[in-house]
Amino acid sequence: MGLVHEIDYGTPASKAERHVTLTVDGFTVTVPEGTSIMRASMEAGIQIPKLCATDMVDAFGSCRLCLVEIEGRAGTPSSCTTPVAPGMVVHTQTGRLKDIRKGVMELYISDHPLDCLTCSANGDCELQDMAGAVGLRDVRYGYEGENHVFAKNRADASTNFNWMPKDESNPYFTYDPSKCIVCSRCVRACEEVQGTFALTIEGRGFGSRVSPGMHQPFLESECVSCGACVQACPTATLTEKSVIEIGQPEHSVVTTCAYCGVGCSFKAEMRGEELVRMVPWKDGKANRGHSCVKGRFAYGYSTHKDRIIRPMIREKISDPWREVSWEEAFSHIASEFRRIQYQYGRGAVGGITSSRCTNEETYLVQKLIRQGFGNNNVDTCARVCHSPTGYGLGQTYGTSAGTQDFDSVEESDVIMVIGANPSAAHPVFASRMKKRIRQGAKLIVLDPRVTETVNSVHAKADYHLPLKPGTNVAVVTALAHVIVTEGLFDEAFIRERCDWSEFEDWASFVAEERNSPEVIGPLAGVDPEVIRGAARLYATGGNGAIYYGLGVTEHSQGSTTVMAIANLAMATGNIGRRGVGVNPLRGQNNVQGSCDMGSFPHELPGYRHISGDAVRDIYEALWGVKLDNEPGLRIPNMLDAAVEGTFKGIYIQGEDILQSDPDTKHVSAGLAAMECVVVHDLFLNETANYAHVFLPGSTFLEKDGTFTNAERRINRVRKVMSPKNGLADWEVTQKLAQAMGLAWSYSHPSQIMDEIAATTPSFANVSYDFLDRMGSVQWPCNEKAPEGTPIMHVGGFVRGKGKFIRTEYVPTDERTGPRFPLLLTTGRILSQYNVGAQTRRTANVIWHDEDVLEIHPHDAEQRGIRGGDYVKLASRSGETTLRAEITEKVAPGVVYTTFHHPDTQANVITTDYSDWATNCPEYKVTAVQVSPSNGPTRWQEEYEELSKRSRRIEGHLEAAE
Repeated sequence: MGLVHEIDYGTPASKAERHVTLTVDGFTVTVPEGTSIMRASMEAGIQIPKLCATDMVDAFGSCRLCLVEIEGRAGTPSSCTTPVAPGMVVHTQTGRLKDIRKGVMELYISDHPLDCLTCSANGDCELQDMAGAVGLRDVRYGYEGENHVFAKNRADASTNFNWMPKDESNPYFTYDPSKCIVCSRCVRACEEVQGTFALTIEGRGFGSRVSPGMHQPFLESECVSCGACVQACPTATLTEKSVIEIGQPEHSVVTTCAYCGVGCSFKAEMRGEELVRMVPWKDGKANRGHSCVKGRFAYGYSTHKDRIIRPMIREKISDPWREVSWEEAFSHIASEFRRIQYQYGRGAVGGITSSRCTNEETYLVQKLIRQGFGNNNVDTCARVCHSPTGYGLGQTYGTSAGTQDFDSVEESDVIMVIGANPSAAHPVFASRMKKRIRQGAKLIVLDPRVTETVNSVHAKADYHLPLKPGTNVAVVTALAHVIVTEGLFDEAFIRERCDWSEFEDWASFVAEERNSPEVIGPLAGVDPEVIRGAARLYATGGNGAIYYGLGVTEHSQGSTTVMAIANLAMATGNIGRRGVGVNPLRGQNNVQGSCDMGSFPHELPGYRHISGDAVRDIYEALWGVKLDNEPGLRIPNMLDAAVEGTFKGIYIQGEDILQSDPDTKHVSAGLAAMECVVVHDLFLNETANYAHVFLPGSTFLEKDGTFTNAERRINRVRKVMSPKNGLADWEVTQKLAQAMGLAWSYSHPSQIMDEIAATTPSFANVSYDFLDRMGSVQWPCNEKAPEGTPIMHVGGFVRGKGKFIRTEYVPTDERTGPRFPLLLTTGRILSQYNVGAQTRRTANVIWHDEDVLEIHPHDAEQRGIRGGDYVKLASRSGETTLRAEITEKVAPGVVYTTFHHPDTQANVITTDYSDWATNCPEYKVTAVQVSPSNGPTRWQEEYEELSKRSRRIEGHLEAAE
């Protein structure tokens, strides 16, 4: 198998269209204009020695190893910083160059520890490689340079003030200053790739060091632990602790991250079945060789002691769990579901698919419910985050997905971010976006908080609209008001691509005075001139791209806001080409895929309504059953029906609805009323408190399949180790289906994808062989688009004419008042992911070990609250306690928290209000009161007791966490 090796060309590729031909060591090579000599040589298969150069960052020219000679030119220029020229004749190996390189290497080695045999980078050290490449055999200057090799002088034991100890503060990597060659690759990666600017070079000469921040430990600095510096380091200066502990990997497998919707590609580097490290894959088209702290380092949950690896059953939720065989578990579930359907009717059972699982696994769950249960009671966790995207974009454009690939942002001139904080929730995309902003693009942010995206280093927002939670529709319509009334719309685009009469109707609506910034501004808490300035910039600033997140969708008017955003892009002609578009930043790794696979109760795969006879005919012929033509129950409807006594059994794959869904008390009441709750997951999560059967799941490292990211990119997930529970998730669902009498006989997930492709037009050309050949592909991928569709709606909209829709602002029913005067909104933090089941079981807790409540100083002072105090957060739905953080990131009247920790359970506060079109919960607007607290609420105490009791396992001394 071996390691997957990637060529390092030394410098980034040139995007020039003109080409240049030159000669390198007698070989002719043609490359784009602006290419460096180093890269051109590598294109010809000639490797020039280098240390400071790597193709992930711009050329620097400091190491002086890559010198070349050019006929007709004096001197020995560095090949990394010298561009090619027509007819240039380059020599990379001459006697003169060899002598210079050997002399340079002598200086490096004279100031470097020679503990190569015991060094963690032995066999993976570029300094070691280059010493061999230049033929270095001796060092005239000795081997005890006064840099920082030894703490004390060997001769007289005096203290060496240039020496620095290792920095072990970061949980994932170590910094050894003694091995630093001051190549600046880490500094440049932090600046150019990540955009954090956390590193610098301090000192001069032999006293030069890499320094995080102002000479701080890594953990205390602004470092976000993305791993770019570690990846760039050519020595053992910055090294993963896992490599130090385990050793160098011996084989690797390319797979896809299972965290957010960016869908980064990684090389899982292994020793046998032990994962040594995750290295970002440069050919990954979503991440282009970059990563964040979660995907790069936070994979330890896969081997955590809390993980459940054997099926378990209990009769009542008050009983301890009993470990059973897979066969007994499947037989029990099948028997119970048959009993429930016989006793209560066919519609008394259903299931929930997971946005964390693969397309193939999600497809099988909805197939099981439709073919095996005989109903359409299937829903997905995408219901509670991005279902308004599907509805809103489907209505306006004709397809339920974003319009661009991530590369497109590199050609944007104006970037509008609405209700999203990419720096925390989609950090790899954020790095690419911020790089474009540093190059001159303008940034507009609509968010109630001053987020990291608003105030990034060297990428600050030109306009920040700190709108009041719940006023999205009003503010976006006000932006449209300015564009229409000031004549900034693109009439030619609208007449060609949209229905002009519908535009006129929409334009007359947005032009009404009630939609003007002067009226909406005071309502939303935004300066009207800021609204006007943002609108003018978006409409006239060149290529305008909109990126949005859960701050748009998780509202009672989520679908309306998505349509308002679509209107804005159409009105300005910012759709259908590179650098523009409407782009939802999906929260979980396979939100897009779970929707694509038919996980909604009203849609079969490919967003085709269940009432369509022709669509049902396809599946009825294939599956051999008659499908119900009526939509089934959504998640909220299932819970309502359970409380009413008509819904009694549910199969939940990879979703923790008790922690992630709104109005926790209602969710718990619905689960408690059911007679057979089956949870299929990695850990005994919060929902498992109410489960009767637990089926152990498998991680993304343990199975084959595909994920579909926010840009519609279908990426391969490849098995890198055996499932610890014995079965991949798709096998669990298949065996359950077989226990229920279905004749499923898949032997590999590729066969499931073949069935998806055969029945879903947008996936028609997709197969594992095709994905292995292409790397990845964006749907639609069929006869019309044989290699996929990076940009949607290029020649016209999928629905034909783009549809302008009036977006009337309707205030949420959730209102503040004397009892609950503040507005709570929620979000995520960089180090944690969703409900935290995975990231809380990694060293990421060092950055975020509890949810805290952000509150403005004015609101805190009124309530006698100081920073770090415990406070009670109460709403009409419930109450909880957590610590307060006093900050001006939030406006007066607004408080904010994350939802990563179950002991806080922020969703005990949120209400059951939801989007009018899709039932997506209104997480982002909850009226609350905050007051000092002496300890946990009664609900927290009762919940903790329930959790401890429900996690008891027979034969185990301690309850599972």
